[in-house]
Amino acid sequence: MSLQDGFVILDKPAGITSHDVVAKLRKTLGTKQVGHAGTLDPMATGVLVLGVNKATKFLQYITQGKKAYHAQIRLGQVTTSDDAQGEIISTSDTSIVSDQEIRDFLASQVGNIMQVPTKVSAIKINGQRAYDLVREGKAVDIPARQIEIYKLDVIEIKRGDFLDIEVYVECSAGTYIRSIARDLGSSLGVGGHLISLRRGLVAPFSLSDCSSLESPEIRPLASEISKVMSVREVDLEEVKELSFGRSLSASNCDGPVVALAPDGKVAAILENRAHGAQPVTVFIS
Repeated sequence: MSLQDGFVILDKPAGITSHDVVAKLRKTLGTKQVGHAGTLDPMATGVLVLGVNKATKFLQYITQGKKAYHAQIRLGQVTTSDDAQGEIISTSDTSIVSDQEIRDFLASQVGNIMQVPTKVSAIKINGQRAYDLVREGKAVDIPARQIEIYKLDVIEIKRGDFLDIEVYVECSAGTYIRSIARDLGSSLGVGGHLISLRRGLVAPFSLSDCSSLESPEIRPLASEISKVMSVREVDLEEVKELSFGRSLSASNCDGPVVALAPDGKVAAILENRAHGAQPVTVFIS
């Protein structure tokens, strides 16, 4: 029996890369057709959405969805990677920093802002990953880009040997929580980095949907796809047209639409073009 198409929603443990998860899942499921919808750093835990077989074609749409995180920021230390995995390169006294200054800066980050991604990231610069350039000792200049932070709540401010802040963040795709930590520390003149990160949401999937890497559960594509994008039911004649790569009448909504055949199977991904709903990916023949 062939392996079904679907999504695996995992609670990624700390200490492994997202690529490690993909490699292990490929071995467990016996297929090379496994991919993920958005990298989680090795130290991070939480929701990692993976696609199996045909579901890999839908990961690009999930990647663009809303994210939510619980994070801990440490002020007074700067690291090479803006998180706890990097080497500490400077230490500062944080006794002069007030709770209100922390809250004021974080409040200023809510909304549409320009954010410079962390240099140790998977962003490509002239075809090379930024983190590879950093490892090679090369200068990395990543331009700021617009992101949106919908919510940024301060959960707790803890003062001890260090000044640690626990926050909850809801944000758009492309947001770097490490950059928030870096920018908070920089604005206060003491430096800062991320010491823990847990992702609770990759819309529409949350921690309550997760299975474990040891016992992965495949959620069938046909039953889950309506959570990801708009659905258009097509009849047998339309299925035939799609199998030849022909357009249908325009869909009633903007953006990509998944066409479902009468038997409930995914037939195609459609996008409205000048001559109607054009199949951009066809799953039937």
